[in-house]
Amino acid sequence: MNSAGIFGGYIRRAMQRAYSNEHIMTTTKPPKFVTIGVYGTTKESFFAALQKANVDTFCDIRQRRGVRGSLYTYANSQSLQDNLAELGIRYLHRKDLAPSKATREIQYAKDAESKTGKRNRSQLSDEYIQAYRQECLDDFNPQSLLDELPDDAKVVALFCVEKDAEACHRSLVAEKLHSEIGAEIAHLHTC
Repeated sequence: MNSAGIFGGYIRRAMQRAYSNEHIMTTTKPPKFVTIGVYGTTKESFFAALQKANVDTFCDIRQRRGVRGSLYTYANSQSLQDNLAELGIRYLHRKDLAPSKATREIQYAKDAESKTGKRNRSQLSDEYIQAYRQECLDDFNPQSLLDELPDDAKVVALFCVEKDAEACHRSLVAEKLHSEIGAEIAHLHTC
């Protein structure tokens, strides 16, 4: 592809985003977005945090919707969906916002280099952030997520497993939602 084609593609996407953002900002206020992880929680503290934040829609942004081991079975897909339904919280899965195995491996290598376990990570590496943005966020239009939400969605939880938002890609999704559509963001802490 020549540079005019590449440049034209960038312009086209920028114009689409600008139109989409203008449309969103002038027609509706986006819902509030909160982020939550499961590591370090109990079933009770996890669901209590969602209720306390008035979450009405739960957006799972994991690639694999399961957690190994017996401590977090309530975060495995079917159990999670059942528990959310009991609380009247809608469930949505957005696999397009989940990093691929190759991208996750970049972070795992940095974790190994610093001798940090996944469950103890406190931040993402610059290499992972760059790879995730390129893989998932460059083409992510927040309007596609808003279009998938019910009209009455007020508080949407972005979910993955890491305890700290800064150690998880959900913080990068939240950052993009804030910068592109002005969404209010909060990171829930359950401990």
